[in-house]
Amino acid sequence: MILKEFRTFFSDELSAIYPQTEIDTFFFLLIEDKLNLQRIDTVLKPDFLISDEILSELKTIIVRLQKEEPIQYILGETEFYGLPFKVNENTLIPRPETEELVEWILKEVAELQSDKVRELKILDIGTGTGCIPISLAKILKNVTISAIDVSSEALKVAKQNAVLNKVEIQFIEKDILKTESLPQQFKIIISNPPYVRELEKIEIKNNVLENEPHLALFVDDDNPLIFYTKIADLAKNNLDKNGLLFFEINQYLGKETVEMLHQKGFKNIELKKDLFGNDRMIKTSL
Repeated sequence: MILKEFRTFFSDELSAIYPQTEIDTFFFLLIEDKLNLQRIDTVLKPDFLISDEILSELKTIIVRLQKEEPIQYILGETEFYGLPFKVNENTLIPRPETEELVEWILKEVAELQSDKVRELKILDIGTGTGCIPISLAKILKNVTISAIDVSSEALKVAKQNAVLNKVEIQFIEKDILKTESLPQQFKIIISNPPYVRELEKIEIKNNVLENEPHLALFVDDDNPLIFYTKIADLAKNNLDKNGLLFFEINQYLGKETVEMLHQKGFKNIELKKDLFGNDRMIKTSL
């Protein structure tokens, strides 16, 4: 089969499940990964012959896509903040909203470092792929970064990603809900913990619900701020004076999260919307 025929076949096989824009995204990712071709090659090389072996592999991928398996898991990688990250079923797929959180942190760190603060110690809680600390470590100078996750399998992936991006992170396997204190003081603590309530499952797309780790996604309806409350308590004891606490949050619980932080004595609480206009991030200090 030649490239232009495969593109038509690919679209026909997936058109009942995905919009054409998403199908096109899948197609271009696959031809780059499996055929070493670029988007422009669909115009320049429409008669490129796909070998039977590769075609068989591509057809297997189509079946997986028909079952709504995320393309990132199929390829085993994704991009976050312009950097490559390995992903698998033990890690959440990094989201664009989290890139916005990284951007906000970088802006705040630039202001801190302009005040000639000594080396900054940063902690990421619930690190998953390691996308937040690794992105920060790739850009920032004079920082020491640690990252915690409860999942040993997620930490294996995070460690691979640190090597892939040539940065040093101290990874720690720890259940934060069972943690009474942190090992040291930090200037910045960050967390994008589980925050989707069980009642919100109806809003979750099938490809996420059926594939991504529920441990990293969901919390009980009756205590949706369990991670935020625990991390706020730890931060009260382990955050430097004038240190910063950053959260990615449930879009429906911005007011409740802000109120919880107020009650615990945090100040300068700033709630920020994401690119979709949803309450998504909080910055605060002691």
